[in-house]
Amino acid sequence: MKTVASRRQDHPAIALAPGPCTMPHAAARSRALAAWAAAALLLLGLIWFGTLGTRSLIHPDEGRYASLALEMARSGDWVTPRLNGLLYFEKPALPYWIGALSFLGFGVSEFSARLWPGLAGFLTLLVVGFTAARLWGRKTGVRALAIAASMTWIQVNSHFLTLDAGLTLFLTLALCAVLLANNGQPDARQRRRWIWLAWAAMAAAVLSKGLVGIVIPGAVLVLVSLWRRDASLWRGLHWTSGLLIFLAITAPWFVLVSLRNPGFASFFFIHEHFARYLTEVHQREGAWWYYLPFVLVGMLPWTGALPWLLRKNRAEAGIAPRHLLATWCVFVLLFFSASGSKLPSYILPMFPALALLVAMQLRDVQADTLRRHLLLPALVWGFAALASTQSGRFVSILSPAEVLAPLASALRIGAAVMLAGLAIGWWCLGRRRITAAVLSVALSQVTATAVVLQAHNGYGQLKSAAAIAAVLQPLITPQTPVFCVRAYDQTLPFYLQRDVVLVDYEDEFALGQQHEPARSISTLDGFVARWNSLPHAAAYMSVFAWVELHQRGLPMRIVFQDPRRVVVVKP
Repeated sequence: MKTVASRRQDHPAIALAPGPCTMPHAAARSRALAAWAAAALLLLGLIWFGTLGTRSLIHPDEGRYASLALEMARSGDWVTPRLNGLLYFEKPALPYWIGALSFLGFGVSEFSARLWPGLAGFLTLLVVGFTAARLWGRKTGVRALAIAASMTWIQVNSHFLTLDAGLTLFLTLALCAVLLANNGQPDARQRRRWIWLAWAAMAAAVLSKGLVGIVIPGAVLVLVSLWRRDASLWRGLHWTSGLLIFLAITAPWFVLVSLRNPGFASFFFIHEHFARYLTEVHQREGAWWYYLPFVLVGMLPWTGALPWLLRKNRAEAGIAPRHLLATWCVFVLLFFSASGSKLPSYILPMFPALALLVAMQLRDVQADTLRRHLLLPALVWGFAALASTQSGRFVSILSPAEVLAPLASALRIGAAVMLAGLAIGWWCLGRRRITAAVLSVALSQVTATAVVLQAHNGYGQLKSAAAIAAVLQPLITPQTPVFCVRAYDQTLPFYLQRDVVLVDYEDEFALGQQHEPARSISTLDGFVARWNSLPHAAAYMSVFAWVELHQRGLPMRIVFQDPRRVVVVKP
């Protein structure tokens, strides 16, 4: 059971007048906590940002979004997104703007390409930590930041270039702004500012990935109000000024891109929202339980805390933070589970809320209970280390031994780091130093995951055109056309820093090819005629396409080949 003094630390609103002897000790403890937290945050930042540029970009998402941003930076057209020179309206422009600014400011590199998801993920951690500190005290704020940073799904998705890290930042900012407006005991002016921030964050979320940026907050607001039979959140949203802020941020780009491209609105809102969600047109279907394994793995090393989230600690009237956070997590999981288009990263917005829930419940968890919780990540990492010794069993043409061996070594190193951190955490908990234990577990998990991510680069090379570009660049000139025949690697235009000509390939380029058919070749016969008419050319293709063209006697010399891809030049 917690003492009155310990509750006073976690709940600043419960104030007892400290005696003269306790004040210097409390101040010293506060300074020590701040110093340790600052040191841990600095170490976290070094690991977090220091590893962004050490791996090649991989197909498809990283190459796609890097190429879109690079095209915007090169062309100076900040309104109409283009992928490989073709119109591309699947997502809004904010991530491309930030990516283009990153390339212009820091040069074209993997670090610049991943800077936005890395920064967005790190800012999400700060938002989580700040919110927890304001609601439940500085100690809980430090724990919440550490818990969020070490959740596997947050760290992993912040180190690959997708749109979900940016979306998660803005959705988390909107959620936390509402929490602080309604639970942080602000005055009327402060509350209005928090609500305005929530409206601005929702607008940025819409500009990051579309209508989901307002669907999730809106649905959660409806559901939690019905659950708690409390409409107080609705009355305090400053609808007039909030909608003006929202429209001032979102409307300019949507209006401009629609005026310049008449087919944008229909494609973006109908095809990319309703058809994507309600149908399987994008061929990303999955079972109803598709996301459950990702929740369990993504929460590591805090998966064992899931049962805590179901516990009611004290009577709560109205809409308390726990209600809003729990509704958020459940809705995000169910919303994407019901979708006809599923990808693992879609549920990322629920993890910062999970981190806040875990940190909130951790205030009432005894050290011995937390000790037992550490057994689960120890078992998981121990099993991973044991499985890594059997990597030879998984060798195949698509997963060669030279790729799996570094991954296996990294798993063993990561397991050693994590088990050491868990041992230190165990020791700290034996001395009732819960915050120190949380920091130890969190930093060891972040370090171990970073080690494994670096080893992933070997496997990533099988899905990257970095090596292809290194071979091809010396063999071609800026005037040499490069074709992609019945296959396309999203990273190829990025690494070549030029557009390629698509041959008998459509996929997500259908809209762009419909508007500009001259930019691609629709048939293999058309490609053969074009190839034979050129003095010099290069082509990327699948093995099957190469076999067919070789049988037709097309003059070509192989300069790169792996189990899936062939690159040729015209001799």
